[in-house]
Amino acid sequence: MEKFLQAVDWVNEQTGRVVSYLIIFLMLVLLYEITARYLFNSPTIWAHETSQMIYGAYVILLGGYVMKQGGHVSVDILYQRFKPRTRAIVNLCTWPLFFCFCGVLFYKGSLVSWDSLKIWETAPTSFGPPVYLMKIMLPLGALLMLLQGLGRYIKEIRLAVSPEEEDVP
Repeated sequence: MEKFLQAVDWVNEQTGRVVSYLIIFLMLVLLYEITARYLFNSPTIWAHETSQMIYGAYVILLGGYVMKQGGHVSVDILYQRFKPRTRAIVNLCTWPLFFCFCGVLFYKGSLVSWDSLKIWETAPTSFGPPVYLMKIMLPLGALLMLLQGLGRYIKEIRLAVSPEEEDVP
């Protein structure tokens, strides 16, 4: 079990490190578009859609990494006052909602991406970039979050039943 948890953490850590470099490509695309449009009066037809796709991949694929780092937004009005074991028990009650959301996102995203991949779908614009690549990111990102959530869930169970009072990493 410990090897599984370490493997999930490692995969999300590496994915986060690699995907974080997409922001550089996003900046370069936007910088090129701004330069072409305002300095040379020659806007591109591809920069807007390309930047949307880069940003979409960036957001979707970093969900598991952000969860691993504990960076998702939460409402902590009462929660931070609880002892670690109480927090773990509260979290165990809310995890099923997370698993339902990510499960549906993975399932429906897989169906949509498979349908898109079968026809090599492209955007109906003058640029016409491949859309199936972005649609494949949806189930992949959901899977990464689902696995990271499963790892956190297992750690919460351990904390809820253990005699020690320490936070889940």
